[in-house]
Amino acid sequence: MVVDTKPLAEITEDALRVLYREIGLVNTVRFISQFTVGFGDYTEERRRLFQDMTLEDIVTEIRDERGPEPPA
Repeated sequence: MVVDTKPLAEITEDALRVLYREIGLVNTVRFISQFTVGFGDYTEERRRLFQDMTLEDIVTEIRDERGPEPPA
């Protein structure tokens, strides 16, 4: 049995069309985003960002950004 193969770009278009039709635009985008590769070095970025801060400094900053806690 001989099967004609389609170019990968055409297969991708067909697959996206099926996904969009079956699960909608938002869920198609969410599905595709699983396979994208990030960039940079998260660990090194955070190390530089917080290098002069203690854990208490970070917690205080988070609490300041959130504002006052609602009464219990």
